Amino acid sequence: MVHHVAFFKLKAEVTPEKLDEMIRSSRSLLVRVPEVLTVRSGRKIDPACEWPFFVTVEFESMEKKRAGQDDPIYIKYLETVIRPNVTEEWISDYELEPGRAIKYS
Repeated sequence: MVHHVAFFKLKAEVTPEKLDEMIRSSRSLLVRVPEVLTVRSGRKIDPACEWPFFVTVEFESMEKKRAGQDDPIYIKYLETVIRPNVTEEWISDYELEPGRAIKYS
């Protein structure tokens, strides 16, 4: 199982209300992508944290991740929620199953 983690820095004009909307939109849109198993999103707790918004998505495999990211709903999410509101992102993927060879993810 693949855990896709994305951290975002927000544009100055993103208000706390807009951030709440982004969190809700992340959950409601991404869960509709058939390849997505789970979605988590939220905001920072520590004021010193440089990444105020995050989204994590679980996929069965890297192949399913690629298919999910090609889904029109996922693309709409990027275009309507992420790109208009963020200035920078840090993204990484992790294998969740111990002992599983990464090449089979």
